[in-house]
Amino acid sequence: MENTTRLLDYMKNICSSDVCVAFSGGVDSSVILKAACEAASLFGKKVYAVTFETRLHPKADLPEAKRVAKEAGALHHVICVNELDNPAILNNPVDRCYICKKYLFEHLLAFAREKGINTVLEGNNADDLLVYRPGTRAVRELGVLSPLAELGITKAQVREMAAEMGLSCASRPSSPCLATRLPYGTEISFELLEKVDAGERWMQQQGFAVVRLRVHGDILRIEVEKERFAECLAKSQDIICKMKELGFAYITLDMEGFRSGSMDINIQK
Repeated sequence: MENTTRLLDYMKNICSSDVCVAFSGGVDSSVILKAACEAASLFGKKVYAVTFETRLHPKADLPEAKRVAKEAGALHHVICVNELDNPAILNNPVDRCYICKKYLFEHLLAFAREKGINTVLEGNNADDLLVYRPGTRAVRELGVLSPLAELGITKAQVREMAAEMGLSCASRPSSPCLATRLPYGTEISFELLEKVDAGERWMQQQGFAVVRLRVHGDILRIEVEKERFAECLAKSQDIICKMKELGFAYITLDMEGFRSGSMDINIQK
């Protein structure tokens, strides 16, 4: 309860006015949103949960965000953005996350200004500061607050807090931008990302809640948790058929298993 109390105290200091939360529906932003709503209710203020509807994020994210925002008691608003309208993102540069995050959050800040809101929050946690996350630089530059990171709260602690708060998304796996499935320097194709999204959703329906399909030209590299390897291999024929149906030529199981940021291994942090 200590971290939950610390976060609520943080929110009480800033929620005497209306606030906006960049809200994906994931566990980090859901904890931020719930705490902000509880604090704002003490002052009779509004909390806007702002979700980006984009073609670079899994389709399942938006319905989840709508549901959790309603649970938290926030006003949900959706901003539709096509990231590839920004040509700097097209070839998936190593600083794509910075460019994309800045592009998205500029839209969010414009919405906040329309509502007369000065405080915008987002869900980076303390662990995000230890890995390659160029988007965190955009957040700092734009003056967006990251309460979890500021308070030194880790991802594991966030999940504990979500359970304490009774949030239905407490155990939901992370759902990052689909462009993370492609190597840097690869042209981003919506058609390809739709295939990746469809493949991951199918794998999840087969019981693999944590899965990434990484695409290297003709090769599809499947990441699942190591303890699920045997099950994955037992279903290999079905998996191969589905992935070939989606248009992938060579289907491989990554022997290192699932790990976040596996496309970043050669990036200097």
